[in-house]
Amino acid sequence: MFLCRSLNHFLLRFLHFFGNQPDPNPTTVNMSGLDGVEHKTLKVNGINMHVAEKPGSGSGGDPIILFIHGFPELWYTWRHQMAAFSSLGYRTIAPDLRGYGDTDAPEKVEDYTYLNVVGDLVALIDAVTSGEEAVFVVGHDWGAMIAWQLCHYRPEKVKALVNMSVVYTPRNPDRVPIPTLRHVFGDDYYICKFQKPGEIEAEFKKLGTENVLKEFLTYKTPGPLYLPKGKLFKRSENAASASLPSWLTQEDLDYYVTKYEEKGFTGAINYYRNIDRNWKLTAPWTGSKIRVPVKFIVGDQDLTYNSPGAKEYIHGGGFKRDVPLLDETVVLNGLGHFLHEENPDEINQHIHSFFQKFV
Repeated sequence: MFLCRSLNHFLLRFLHFFGNQPDPNPTTVNMSGLDGVEHKTLKVNGINMHVAEKPGSGSGGDPIILFIHGFPELWYTWRHQMAAFSSLGYRTIAPDLRGYGDTDAPEKVEDYTYLNVVGDLVALIDAVTSGEEAVFVVGHDWGAMIAWQLCHYRPEKVKALVNMSVVYTPRNPDRVPIPTLRHVFGDDYYICKFQKPGEIEAEFKKLGTENVLKEFLTYKTPGPLYLPKGKLFKRSENAASASLPSWLTQEDLDYYVTKYEEKGFTGAINYYRNIDRNWKLTAPWTGSKIRVPVKFIVGDQDLTYNSPGAKEYIHGGGFKRDVPLLDETVVLNGLGHFLHEENPDEINQHIHSFFQKFV
C-alpha cells in the first residue's frame, strides 16, 4: 500500500516454470453478491496460489483480464471489477499474491523479490492460457508495481495495462531506496518502520487485526503515513468506533480480517523488506523503458499522487518518456488510494474504454 514515487523499480528475468496444475476440485462461492466466482489452487513457480475466477460468455475464447492487488488487499479488492467485466464477456482472474490470503507464504524474506512474484504471475498466465496467449492486466498499489515489472520484462504476456495509484519511475542508480526514504521522511515513515522483521507485526498485534485493516483501508490523507511506536495511527485509540466509508461494508472488512488473522501480515510486509534487494538486482537494466500500451489512473487525494515530485513527473513529460506507449493519465477528483473500490463504476468505465481498443 501507498508506495511513493521515490521507490525504484526492479527487474525481473525470464524464468522457466513447471507444474502449473489446477486443483481438481475447484469450489464456487458467493460473497458480497459476487455470484459464480470459482476458487482454485494452482501450482505455480513452486508455490500453491489461490486464484479467484469468474468466466465471461463461456464460449472459451473470452479475453482474459488479470487483476493484481496491493497491500493490504486480497483478490477480493477486485470483486466489483470481476462482476462488471464478466458481464461484458471477459474472463476475469484475480489471485492472492504470495504471502497473502489463501496463497502460500514462504518463510524467507528474500523469497518475496520481484523475481519471485512476477515469476508467479508469468507461471499463472501460462497456466490459464496454455502459454499461448497474452492477457489484459490491471494493477493497484503493489500490484501496480508488479504489473510494471511484468510489462517491463515479459511484454509479450500483456496486451495492455491499466495501472492505478503507483506511477512507473525508472531505477535511479544513485539512490538506494530505503536510506533515501529515511533521510527524507524519518524512521517513523511506514515503509521504514516495516523493515525490521517482527517489529511492526508486534505493533499490529497490539492494535488488533480489524483495527489495523480498518485504518489502512480507510486512510485518505494526501500526505506521508507515519507509524510512531505505540501510536501507529493518529486515530488509533478510536479505531474500534470509527465508522466505515460507504464503499466498505462490515462484510467486506470481515473477509479481510478473517484471512489476515489466518495468515498474518508478515508475508505481505516482506514485499517492503525487499525494496533495497530488488534495487540491487535490477542494476543491469537501468535506463530501460515500459513498452506496453498503458492507461494510468490515480485519485487526487491519493498520498502517492501527492508525494514529492509525483505530479511534476506525471504531468511534466517524465512519465511519458519512460512509458512511451502511455495512452492517457486520468486524475479523478475526490478519490483516495482505493479508488477502484471507492468508485468502481467510473473506474470500470475507464478500464473498459481502454481495453476495447485492443479486443
